[in-house]
Amino acid sequence: MAEGLRERLQNGVVLGDGGYLLELEKRGYVHGGPFTPEVSLTHPEALVELHREFLRAGAEVLQALTFYASEDKLATVGLGGRVDDINRAAVSCAREAASGSEALVAGNLSLTWGYDPKDPGSADHVRALFDRQLEVQMEAGIDLVIGETFTWLGEAMICAERATQTGLPVMVTMSFEKDPHAYEGPGPGECAARLVDAGANVVGVNCLRNPAHTLPLMREVLEAVPGVPVACQPVAYRTPAESPDFTSLPEFPFGLDPLQLSRQEMADYALAARELGVRYIGSCCGSVASHVREMARALGKLPETDDGIEWRVDFERPMSAFEYYRHDA
Repeated sequence: MAEGLRERLQNGVVLGDGGYLLELEKRGYVHGGPFTPEVSLTHPEALVELHREFLRAGAEVLQALTFYASEDKLATVGLGGRVDDINRAAVSCAREAASGSEALVAGNLSLTWGYDPKDPGSADHVRALFDRQLEVQMEAGIDLVIGETFTWLGEAMICAERATQTGLPVMVTMSFEKDPHAYEGPGPGECAARLVDAGANVVGVNCLRNPAHTLPLMREVLEAVPGVPVACQPVAYRTPAESPDFTSLPEFPFGLDPLQLSRQEMADYALAARELGVRYIGSCCGSVASHVREMARALGKLPETDDGIEWRVDFERPMSAFEYYRHDA
């Protein structure tokens, strides 16, 4: 039996996958705007292929595309009645891609857009949304639960509460917009500590911010929860200091291509995260297989060349522009 998340984190750094919804939108399988994940039903082959790309690039965890797969959000595109189908199909796609490998499959919970701390009934409503997703994901076969992209700490706490009921390892991460605080006020460190108290096994920060704007927050997380594995999953877009949240930029979502970070920048991030003490090193929106592959190589999880091809180079008789222009130098 493959090692679970807890054992892997004890033995070293775990490499996560990349972003799904924005990449699938670029490929024509997800509608920009609502970014709902019905692709697992409409074009499962496209989702399986993206999972396989991340797996081949070195990802050790594949997240089922159940982000935004809760009833309220799906109802905005007329799919409120397909919650069970989408969650089940998404886990099946991830399991199909992971078959025959050591990769873990994570169920995913995300912000529901239904949490309102001013509404006394809101918390129970969110609990019901999460419980419905978790029931189906557990039946479909997941190895851990990842809750992510929470800007309300209260909603993240509910996620941790419900996910721990599964008995599986639970990772819950917060997202921070322009100011590095949850909507209620706590900063990254306090959020992490309270999520650990709520039962999360791994805590950290994901999405919205790129590595440069995320790693400083990770220092606060690490200081607040000594001895607890922490996770970092930034976006792969270049953003200005005054607007660190990439979704706040006028380029979001259709003009982001020129802002995408290079694969080497993401590899540098992976090394910096490991040096900082981050145990779960992943990435989010904008991060594609080439990014994950360079991160894997930087972390020593893939060889420099992994295809078995022997390249016989003759610089006196170049057979590619690589040799012709001496790009090996």
